[in-house]
Amino acid sequence: MWRGRVGALLRVWVFWPTGVPRRRLLSCDAASQAGSNSPHCWNCGGPWDPGRENRFFCPQCRALQAPDPTRDYFSLMDCNRSFRVDTAKLQHRYQQLQRLVHPDFFSQRSQTEKDFSEKHSTLVNDAYKTLLAPLSRGLYLLKLHGIEIPERTDYEMDRQFLMEIMEINEKLAEAESEAAMKEIESIVKAKQKEFTDNVSSAFEQVLAPLRK
Repeated sequence: MWRGRVGALLRVWVFWPTGVPRRRLLSCDAASQAGSNSPHCWNCGGPWDPGRENRFFCPQCRALQAPDPTRDYFSLMDCNRSFRVDTAKLQHRYQQLQRLVHPDFFSQRSQTEKDFSEKHSTLVNDAYKTLLAPLSRGLYLLKLHGIEIPERTDYEMDRQFLMEIMEINEKLAEAESEAAMKEIESIVKAKQKEFTDNVSSAFEQVLAPLRK
């Protein structure tokens, strides 16, 4: 029952005027295409432990290594596995990682490092976009716990919710002053907070038994 509720609540965002559009769920195995999961540096052959804090460069020769296929998006972006994400912290982490691995910084390096930087940068972009949007973040979180909801799963939309959307759209179309726009903005923000709280509660109900 709770799994169905999580799915329905997540898909509410698709219909929300200021929400996130429907998009393909990004695979948590995206990094698996980046190369070998060898514990040794490809350049100098020295030991390289991707489990340590510095997961990007060889500690001996400082060569950029292949993306770690064991890291999920939450780990990569230094976020807790939760529906609630600090978006300011997420953006800061995104910028931090791109300063480390963006291809622009590897134009004078070996072709291997150029290829790895492309893969790292793409992975960071995918992780950021997935965790930034509530819909894709929620679906990705469910997938990490073995729960997948097909994109076009049919569900019954609450009539009252649809009526609320229609009323807000009508107010938006009729708004003729800044005060009216601010009032509509306040209503939308309140509704978004309500949905976020409901989804977070549903996630806790679904995922709590899986964490034990």
